[in-house]
Amino acid sequence: MAAPLFEPEKLRILLIGGGGREHALAWKLSQSPRVEQVFVAPGNGGTVFGDKTVSVAIAAEDFNGLVAFAVKSQVNLCVVGPEQPLVDGVETVFRAVGIPVFGPSVRAAAMEGSKAFSKDFMARHNIPTAEYRNFTDHAAAVEYVKAINHDVVLKASGLAAGKGVIIPTSKEEALAGLNDIMVSKEFGVAGEEVVVEEFLTGQELSILTFSDGYTTLSLPPAQDHKRIGEGDTGPNTGGMGTYSPAPAATPSVVEEIQRTIIQPTVDGMRKDGIPFIGMLFTGIMLTPKGPKVLEYNVRFGDPETQSLMALLSSETDLAELMLACVERRLDCVKFEMKKEAAVTVVLAAKGYPGSYPKGDEITFDPLPENVYVFHAGTKATPEGKILTNGGRVLAVTATAPTLKEAQALAYKGVDCVHFEGKTFRRDIAYKAFLDEEAKQPEGMTYASAGVSIDAGNALVDRIKPMVKATKRLGTDSVIGGFGGLFDLKAAGFKDPVLVAGTDGVGTKLKIAQTYGKHDTIGIDLVAMSVNDLVVQGAEPLFFLDYYACGKLDVDTAADVVKGVADGCLDSGCALVGGETAEMPSLYEGEDYDVAGFAVGAVERELVLPQPTIAPGDVLLGIASSGVHSNGFSLVRKIVTAHGYDYSSPVPYAPSRTLGDELLTPTTIYVKQLLPAIRQGLIKGLSHITGGGFTENIPRVLPKGVGCEVDAGSFEFLPVFRWLMKLGRVDPNEMARTFNCGIGMAVVVAQDKADEVERLLRESGNASVYRIGQTVAGEGCKMLNLDKWVEASQQ
Repeated sequence: MAAPLFEPEKLRILLIGGGGREHALAWKLSQSPRVEQVFVAPGNGGTVFGDKTVSVAIAAEDFNGLVAFAVKSQVNLCVVGPEQPLVDGVETVFRAVGIPVFGPSVRAAAMEGSKAFSKDFMARHNIPTAEYRNFTDHAAAVEYVKAINHDVVLKASGLAAGKGVIIPTSKEEALAGLNDIMVSKEFGVAGEEVVVEEFLTGQELSILTFSDGYTTLSLPPAQDHKRIGEGDTGPNTGGMGTYSPAPAATPSVVEEIQRTIIQPTVDGMRKDGIPFIGMLFTGIMLTPKGPKVLEYNVRFGDPETQSLMALLSSETDLAELMLACVERRLDCVKFEMKKEAAVTVVLAAKGYPGSYPKGDEITFDPLPENVYVFHAGTKATPEGKILTNGGRVLAVTATAPTLKEAQALAYKGVDCVHFEGKTFRRDIAYKAFLDEEAKQPEGMTYASAGVSIDAGNALVDRIKPMVKATKRLGTDSVIGGFGGLFDLKAAGFKDPVLVAGTDGVGTKLKIAQTYGKHDTIGIDLVAMSVNDLVVQGAEPLFFLDYYACGKLDVDTAADVVKGVADGCLDSGCALVGGETAEMPSLYEGEDYDVAGFAVGAVERELVLPQPTIAPGDVLLGIASSGVHSNGFSLVRKIVTAHGYDYSSPVPYAPSRTLGDELLTPTTIYVKQLLPAIRQGLIKGLSHITGGGFTENIPRVLPKGVGCEVDAGSFEFLPVFRWLMKLGRVDPNEMARTFNCGIGMAVVVAQDKADEVERLLRESGNASVYRIGQTVAGEGCKMLNLDKWVEASQQ
């Protein structure tokens, strides 16, 4: 017996960083039942006290030291807190020794490492952002600033430790700022290129999004307070507090940000060949013209993380979320937030953000319930004391049913922390309580709600010739009206029984969407429905499709409908109509779903299964073309767990990609079966779909009749051998999940078996096998499963 499928491995995590963000992450990761140990390098005074956390005295920039420690300590997941290691390529270093990293590649990290890169990316993918120009020549930048009429923001393109941004209030200040960045080199090499950007006004939001390169899961929008003084006055800091969810981020605003910014960003990076894996932090400005991107960061924010980790529900496993991103299966994990609010207040050392003392002792009173303290600039002494060791010393986070309650509770927590010169703002979350009257947008249109009638019309025009090609006797196959017509008498039926079937293609869609190949999904859609009709003896007459999406991409939809038309031609039915639904509130980004509905007819005396099925009948099997359209949740789990992507070569057929192999369309058996059905030679048919052999064949057998299937009597296709070996799948599980090489089982009388086998071979291209027989009893017994085990090991 094979070992259990994917027994969860205990996680030993190396968390790089030493701030409040890292303490909050370590705290939440430690709550995962899968996590055995969290090593925090270099950590702080708070990361030494957790049951599962250990501080490691290795600097975040010491890649050699970090890797050596990780290998020695059997680390199997690395999580990166700060941006600098990511921009410097820490992901590549760990990947080289086989340790996955929750964090982007060095190329993807350029979204934060180079503001010029990210601005050009946004322009290329039509992501809303401020007008801008990039400059490496000081004189050219000066001329541009002199020529424009709007206020600007000056940004050093490279990393500048959270600095590098100048917001001038006049032309003179702007020109002086260019001199400071490009001539005086106040920000060092980060200022070798400068972005001159339009100054945007409005409320800011921080959106933190988990991404596996395709699927995105965004945490509730947060707002932070950068300036040291109350009322947002004084010098900028690394962040004096934050709160979430921000009331300015209404559900419609969040939906618009997801639709126009977050998902297009992740899709754009994937299309550019730099898929983003990890945490994408998007700074948003809610301008009068809609949300626009201020900048991207490629890691968790600080202090936003402290609030957001406290809001993750106890049912949400942060370690599983991170692992799902790394393994490209984020759509498969549970994600849930508390229906509460969080407020975080940062406690800084006296003098911050200027010079400040270190080494002052910190003491703590008992904290109220639902209040948490996350350490940042602290260190622990051998005696167990906690001392100040940085500018931002601690963050106090509270959660409560409302923002007002969370704010009050956070300040109760602040009163429980004591050290010399404790500095903090007393107005964190004040923006949430400003009495601002909501303004109803004017002149709303269907397009402003995310639905394009023009795109729908363009799709209809594109697919009309495809639909017309499916015309058959009894229908005209012209779309654009309110419904489709079919004339049964014209089709030649005398005493027909109508048969209907509906189906989809399951999570095979995810592979099509991730891989970007959509022209075979429509064939699957037709096949799944018409194969269900023919098992009842029915000839498919007409088909209708349903295509639903978040944003209608005419090319993608046309590819899907082309596949539908091809499937209809192959099965001899007419495509008489369909529905295209653009629903941005239900589907994200490029996501779409499809469903099909088929109607067929059979003369009354030929309806299957026949009541004459009895023990001793022969089971014939008609070959499948591959996985068809069932079991893809398991397929995708096996593929992602072993580090494959869909552009990888197929191990047993290197000339093909894995995406092409898995998207091989489902075989349509109609034309191969109808001649034998019409001659009354077939007693029963079973379409091998979800549930495999063991669930499907018994569905057509009468009470008291079971069957035996010889697993060695037909070709166990290479794709199934590979999946079985790679996933360590038990052969019985294979038999109840996949078709394993047989897409249709045929029950025939023993004396008619030769004739039916000959007819099937003459009528179609799919191979035909004698795979077993009916017996007295119940259910389906699989024989010779050891043949599959042997084949999978070859």
